Amino acid sequence: MRLRIRAVAAATVAAVLVGTGGCTEDTASEGTKDANPSATEDTTAPGKDPADEPATETAELPDLTGKGLQVAQDAAQAAGFHVLTSHDSAGRDRKQAFDRNWKVCFQTPAAGEHPTDIEVDFGTVKLEEDCPAQDVKDSAPEATEGTMPDVVGESANVARDALPDNASITVNDVSGEDRAVLMESNWQVCSQEPAAGAPFAGEPVTLSVVKFEESCP
Repeated sequence: MRLRIRAVAAATVAAVLVGTGGCTEDTASEGTKDANPSATEDTTAPGKDPADEPATETAELPDLTGKGLQVAQDAAQAAGFHVLTSHDSAGRDRKQAFDRNWKVCFQTPAAGEHPTDIEVDFGTVKLEEDCPAQDVKDSAPEATEGTMPDVVGESANVARDALPDNASITVNDVSGEDRAVLMESNWQVCSQEPAAGAPFAGEPVTLSVVKFEESCP
């Protein structure tokens, strides 16, 4: 009788232990799942699809060389190009104050398919002038620091730009007519003092000039 009671008691204890072990395992498993919810979730932010980027608009830029500057600008705008600029192709740094008085000798970029936001630069001269063989956009001469640049043959305003901003400069008409030099871009330098390459440390500068259509004496 005692043996039977002991056997029943042992079987009961075993059943309780098995049941407890199962609960412990399930609880641990559930705890692991709750602690790492991102293990099964995709939280990566979606990347930007390059296909969603707006395409750069392009258009056909016509060949506008030989046109009047105002006509060229109007044609470029009509073709879809609105970032326009111009410069003096003669290297005299004159400003195109009245577009109708200038003609186009060069254009950058050349005619063809281009993005419409590109800058279109027209190289120009005045209507009565011939186009130069090469486009001279910036002819300001350079010199080694502490020496006088060579400005002979340049326009008086380009010569002035080649010198320090605080330089003392006198511009004289040497045609014999003793004219006032008002628009320096219309005058060419025939001689200079100090001479090109001479030491220069702020000494006064004298430029002898005549108009571009005149010959130096």
